[in-house]
Amino acid sequence: MKKTTKKAAAPTAAAPKATKAPAKAPTKKVAAAAPAARRKAEQPEPPATFISARVDIGFGNHLYLRGEGPGLSWDHGIAMDCIAADGWAATIKGATAPVVFKVLINDVTWCTGNDYVVEPGQSVTVTPTF
Repeated sequence: MKKTTKKAAAPTAAAPKATKAPAKAPTKKVAAAAPAARRKAEQPEPPATFISARVDIGFGNHLYLRGEGPGLSWDHGIAMDCIAADGWAATIKGATAPVVFKVLINDVTWCTGNDYVVEPGQSVTVTPTF
């Protein structure tokens, strides 16, 4: 009789436990760069230009501006706001070049002398004569 010996099976390493893959972090959506035209629209507006006049033109009359600049024309004036018996004011928004103007009574009678000029974003007070 033959003796057979069984070889013991080699110890096997325990199979690693199945692990769950770590959850994937949510990705943030990155906004696409705005087109140049859109970026231009987001730029801040230039500072306002303030024009005031010191002149008493009499009760019932109104002072106007005509000239070159945003909202101005040499053909039709824009009304100034009466802020005192001898004080008038106007705000010109969006000027990027010097504003050239003249002052008129009732948008009919022009002031004498040269045109007035104010740099964009600045304030000027004029004393027109008629």
